[in-house]
Amino acid sequence: MDKKLHLLDSFEAQGTDGARYQVMAYEHLLRLDVLADGQDHWESTGLSEYRLRSGERVDVAPDGAMRVASTGVALHPA
Repeated sequence: MDKKLHLLDSFEAQGTDGARYQVMAYEHLLRLDVLADGQDHWESTGLSEYRLRSGERVDVAPDGAMRVASTGVALHPA
């Protein structure tokens, strides 16, 4: 089965390093078999991920705290 990411939202965040970041929120989609109408149909897997515009992964804790995975910089929505 094919998978793809679907952009849900983007927002600015302030890092503890003083820099501003653009955070992108994506949901994971899974392609269902082509139905009788001949078009692709996609369904959410229930998984989401956050990345910076540059592609770096952003980890989100259960309490909503965000941190850039590669640097440990904490992010706060602007």
